[in-house]
Formats: sequence, structure tokens, C-alpha cells
Amino acid sequence: MNEIVQAEAVSEVFYGACPHDCPDTCSMLFEVKGGELLSVRGNPDHPMTRGGLCVKLKDYEKRHYHPDRVLYPMKRVGPKGSKQFARITWDEALDEIVSRWTAIIDQYGPQAIAPYSYLGNQGLVHGLNGGDAFFNRMGATVTERTFCGEGSCTAWLLTVGPTAGLDPESYIHSKYIVIWACNSVSTNLHHWAIVKDAQKKGAKVVVIDAYASRTAKAADWHIAPKPGTDGALAMALINSIIAQGLVDQDYVDNHTIGFADLKERAAPRTPEWAESITGVPAADIRRLAHEMATAQPVGIRMGVALERHFGGGQTIRAVTCIPALTGAWRHVGGGVTQFPVWEHPYKFDVMCRPDLIPEGTRVVSNLQIGRALTGELKLDPPIMSMMCWNSNPVTQAPETDKIVAGLMREDLFMVSAEHFISDTAAYADILLPAAMGAEMEDMILSWGHLYLTYNTKCAEAPGEAIPNNEIFRRLAARFGFEEENFKWSDAECLEHYVDWASPACAGIDLAYMRAHGFARLKVGTPDDRAPHREGNFPTDTGKCMLKIEGATNFVAPPFRQMYEGFQPGEPLDPLPDYVGARESHANDPELAKRYPLNIVSPKSHYFLNSCYANMADKQKGQGEQFVMISPTDAESRGIVDGDRVQVANARGAFKGVARVTDDVTHGIVVATLGYWRQLNEGTVNSISSAAFTDMGHAPSFSDNLVEVSRAN
Repeated sequence: MNEIVQAEAVSEVFYGACPHDCPDTCSMLFEVKGGELLSVRGNPDHPMTRGGLCVKLKDYEKRHYHPDRVLYPMKRVGPKGSKQFARITWDEALDEIVSRWTAIIDQYGPQAIAPYSYLGNQGLVHGLNGGDAFFNRMGATVTERTFCGEGSCTAWLLTVGPTAGLDPESYIHSKYIVIWACNSVSTNLHHWAIVKDAQKKGAKVVVIDAYASRTAKAADWHIAPKPGTDGALAMALINSIIAQGLVDQDYVDNHTIGFADLKERAAPRTPEWAESITGVPAADIRRLAHEMATAQPVGIRMGVALERHFGGGQTIRAVTCIPALTGAWRHVGGGVTQFPVWEHPYKFDVMCRPDLIPEGTRVVSNLQIGRALTGELKLDPPIMSMMCWNSNPVTQAPETDKIVAGLMREDLFMVSAEHFISDTAAYADILLPAAMGAEMEDMILSWGHLYLTYNTKCAEAPGEAIPNNEIFRRLAARFGFEEENFKWSDAECLEHYVDWASPACAGIDLAYMRAHGFARLKVGTPDDRAPHREGNFPTDTGKCMLKIEGATNFVAPPFRQMYEGFQPGEPLDPLPDYVGARESHANDPELAKRYPLNIVSPKSHYFLNSCYANMADKQKGQGEQFVMISPTDAESRGIVDGDRVQVANARGAFKGVARVTDDVTHGIVVATLGYWRQLNEGTVNSISSAAFTDMGHAPSFSDNLVEVSRAN
């Protein structure tokens, strides 16, 4: 006992921050002894984290010291994908990378090299910085990251501008809460705690989702439109609010543009019209419209999934119009939440250095990396090398089989900076060991609340792992890049990456963050924050744009073939409307004859994207890869619960265990995202299309038809 007390006495506690791609950005407490991370827990003083962590993060120290962690630089010695590597030194690794890249640049030019990353780490320094600045300075192909939110962001900015909208903490004051296309229990747990507190105070919670998620089951009312039809539901709500005389005309007259035109557009979009498309009864649509207009304050939490079909951007626009029509913005706890990141004072131009991009440099979407690597996009020069960090495209990007085929090219030089030999890292020629959360100083991007969150370097990285930014500092030095930003320490980066002089940071600086771990931006308190009570939208007019003029889609002319659907430069519809899914019975009946089922691929509860999917305890909690199917669809295919089934379309296939359940309705199947391909027979993105949606080059992960059959 004395030994235990003595051991506890010499451990220290430091401020940490969850680095993962999640809106909660939890403030954590790291317990460290002798440079080793002993345990983690949620910071009880943080108003969002409130001392709790999700099932993914609660034992984060096990991830730091997992036996499969990559500890040293490695070089491939076996066939690509075989995971056969031999240890080398850092100098040998950097020499090989610089030598190979120099040869490629000499023969093909720098655009033959492509960086590939996303938000596997959301740190300002080690997630968003060095890689972009380094590759922009090199003149490499620019790979745009439009995995999640870009369609939503495009629609949001067009309608209400760069506003945080409804403060996530202010939902405690809402009397009526609509969670639309978001499984908060699994992906936004700490906001769900606020929603539950509001529910206990009497707020009604409505969840709109295509299947009965954990969140839907905890709601007072679950509304289940067919996949890709949320836009029809939103337009019918607008129609019904107007038809029932529930418009806040004073707010509309003073703080919106385009109401008369929107009213005309919505006139034929009746609840009966929407019922035939969505499957939601017209009476339910009218009831929902009445309650959303009269039960103020009404808060709407939109999920990223709302954009993930061909008409996703227009859907977001329609939903974003509703609080202006009802006057919900007048109230604390009223309005709609997209991403509060818009009011964070991050200096992305300083982090990423877009000014270093040579004029005329091509842009390729990360979503279409399979098409790029296999030559389908007919790039000149072809991509001859790729470096991947903070991402695992083999599981996370669409058209998996094309990605694997591209990574198998013997003439492709692949570099990966990773924690584990992931599905993507398995194809690397050079594998670099990257540091983890407690092993580096950083501040973590917050896109789900209004707090800055600091992370202390308090544990020693095992083996020879180093932070991402240090990897790029070393590469920049090898290439002789003299720009000042490549020489900044991590602390200097933090001084430059946040606009500490902005009003939002009044009284906050890096020293404050180190001392306190987190700070709420100076944008008002959750108890009094109603930023659009008097309009004041950050648009050109200062009003909510129910109608826009002159907005166009964007695609560089050489890459027209990358964009399926709207043509480059074509004007966007001035008004929101329903745009149906690309792959559907209505829009492609011939395809639907072969592949009659809509598939939805939400995030897993125990995995964070593909992180943790290689850890035994998380695998046990999540269970074997599964496919949820309705009793009707299962019976017609001779499938019983527990059968091994195959899900397939022309793009690929994967296998899983059938879960026959009433949680999904006829015509829909559900398989969650994140399982590793090397541990399963394919994964859900094997069947996903890399086609874009209507705005922002967003992905169409929920716009795919499949067939399900018993597996041999």
C-alpha cells in the first residue's frame, strides 16, 4: 500500500487534448510518471468535456504503448502490401526519400509528387501545418481535402456566412431540439450530454436519420426519411411552415433576402409530395413543421452526413433557411449549428502557406486518389510518388479497389508516417514512426465548440518516433528550404498560428493556455448568446440569404472529367430545392434493378474513423464487421441473422455478418465505417463512389446502391 501511495505521489498531471477528428475536442488530463503516460481522464473543469471521455479515448495510454506501434524508420523488403519491413536509421530514411523525390522532380517535375493527409491529427502544428507548407514550397500536386463538411460549408457560407450559428452549449436553453443526420451518442457525445440535460428540463428531442441509430433510439421522436431524400423533407417543412401561417414575418422582412422567391419555389413541395419521396407521412411533416415553428427556442444540430448524397449541398441550404423563417434566431437556444470553427482565430494561411503554391499547379481531390493513381484521370505528369500522414485512404476513401491497385504500382514511391502498419501504410516503401498525443506540444482544432484546447508534451515518444512537424522540418532542411516557418519550433508555430490579438482571444495567450489547458473564446456566454437576434449575419448583405445570385460551381478546366454532375462554372440554383440521389430507383432504375438496396455507412461507435480498429478491446466492443438488413429484405434473399453475407456493386464488395433488425427499413442496409481491410474481407468503402455531390466537391458516401447475398 505504501509503495502504491509513494508511486502515485511522484506522478504528475498535465493538460492534454484529444487530437482525433471529432467535434468534441475533449480537454484531457494526462497522468505521467518518469516520462511514461500512465492514464488519461477527461478534464472535469471543461464545460463540454465535463470529466468524461468516450469509449475510444478513455484508455488512450494503451494506444501509446500498443505492441504493434511503429517505433523506428523502416524500409520495405517484401512485396507491396506484405507488411515486410526492415529497420533503418532516420538518416537512411531521409536520404532515400530525398534521393527518390529529387529523381522524380528531375524527370517529371514536382507535380508528380502528391501529399495525402486529413484529420487523423487535428493539431494546429502536427495535423494541419508542416506537410502543406512543405509540399506547397516543393510545387507538388495540391490534393484538396473534401472528406467531410465542404459541401455543408459551401451551402452554409452562401446562406448565413462564416458564423458559428447556434452555440452548442446554448442547447441547454432549447425547448425543442432537432438532430438531423447526426448519431450524437457515437460521434458527438459531449454535445449529446447537453441535449440530454435539456431533455430532462422538458425539451423535446427529434432525431432525423435514415435508420434507428443509438441517438434515434434515445429521442422522443425518430423520423426516418429514405437515404438521400432529406432535401425533400426540408423543402416540405418550408412549404408547411408557410402554408400554416407560421412564418415570423417581421424577422423575414427585416433580416432575410429572397422570401417571395423561396415561397414560390416551395409552393408545390407539399407534405404529400415529400411523402412519396421520403416515406415520411405527410401528417408527420405538418406536425414537425408546426412544432419547429411554435416551440421556440428551437435548435437544429446538422450532421456531416446530411451532405453525403448528390443533392447534399442544396439540402443544407434548405435546412439552414428554416430558423430564419420561424424567427428561431431571436432566442438563446434557437437557430442551427453547423461548425462553430468559423469564429476560431486560426491563421490557416500562416500554417499552410498557400502563397508558396506555384501558379498553375494542378489540384486533385483526395476522394479520387484511386482514379489518380491508376491513370483514370489521365494526369500529366502522372503521380509517381505519394506521401501519406494523418490519413488511411484504403479504408476511409471511396473506390477502395482502385486505391489498392494504384498503391500496388511498382513504379510508385510511397512514404507513410504512421503509428501502426495501417491498410495504407502496408504499401509504403519507407515507413516513418510518428509521435502521439502526449508526446508533442500542440493546440487542437475545435470544430464542435467555442474553446481553444491546449496539449502538453509530457511523455517521451517510444523508440525513435518523432512528431509530424519535425519530420517536415527535417525534410525541408534536406531540400534547402529557407523560409522562416520551416525553422520555427513547435512553440513558435503556436505563437504564429493563432491570432492572439483578435477580440476573440482577449486576455488569452499561449502562456494562459499552458497554465489553464483551455479557454472559451470571447464571443459571449452560452446563457446570453443569440448572435443573430437582430440579423447581423456575416454575409455581404448582413442578412440570411434565402436566395443567392451569381454563385457557381468550381473545377479547374483540366480536371473537368473529375466532376460528375454539375459542370464547372455552371451557376448554382439561386434557391434551395430537392435534388435527388444519383444512385436511386428514381434517377437510375436500370442500376437499381441490379443493385436494389441503398447503403448507409455511418461512423462506428468504438472506432474513430479507422483509428482503434486494430485494438482488441475496441474490436470486441464494436463486434465483427456487420450488415444491418430489414427482416423483409433478409427473408427475400434467404438470409437469417448471423449469416455471413456479401455486399456488392460494380465497384467492389465486402463481407460481414448479417444483423436482421427492424432498426432499418425495407430497401436500406447499414454497415459502419472504420474496419481495417487487412483484418476483414473488404470494407464498406469498397462499394463507395468517388463521384462528388452538388457543392464543394463533397463525397457521396450515402449515394450508393448495392445488392446483398449470402456469402459462400
